[in-house]
Amino acid sequence: MEFKSTASVGIKLLCVAVLFITACGSNHDYSPKPRGFYRIKFPKKEYQEYTGGCPISFTYPKYAKLEPDLSRGAKPCWLNMQFPDFKGTLHLSYQPVTSKKVFNELVEDARTFAFKHTVKATSIDEGIIRFPDRKVYGIYYTIDGNAASSAQFYLTDSTQNYLRGALYFNSEPRLDSIQPVLDFVKKDVDVMIKSFKWKGK
Repeated sequence: MEFKSTASVGIKLLCVAVLFITACGSNHDYSPKPRGFYRIKFPKKEYQEYTGGCPISFTYPKYAKLEPDLSRGAKPCWLNMQFPDFKGTLHLSYQPVTSKKVFNELVEDARTFAFKHTVKATSIDEGIIRFPDRKVYGIYYTIDGNAASSAQFYLTDSTQNYLRGALYFNSEPRLDSIQPVLDFVKKDVDVMIKSFKWKGK
């Protein structure tokens, strides 16, 4: 009886030793894998001119769709520049400037809307937009971090016209996943601003 017990213990020890050696000799890496993202295929940069019924003109990409804003409370010449491949929208809202008071309110509204993202943003930078030959002036807000909007701006001639733009993506605001798309679309926003004109100016 004692002999069987010793043999049994010996077999168990042998099994444990074999398992230990097998596990130690394994070349498998069990470290956690980094999060993966889908490979994004970016379209070729090609542009076209917007010359619709609004008092504005600008260049925008051919892979974007420009549609009137049909949301409740939208006004004439409020447009949505849709980027279907990236689930993004650049909301454009035009307003006539009817007085100095209205102008000041519109400028302050643009600043307020941009800084609403302070809670999620790591930083908000302001850049001056100035094209005096076309009477196009404004501020560009670069919003870094996991904010819902990553770029906002306004353009004005300071006397008669005002346009505000805000870029949003229809996805959870995670900068690490949308950064390549954001960089790609921001270049289109830059092209739009640099080509922007007021009709009749």
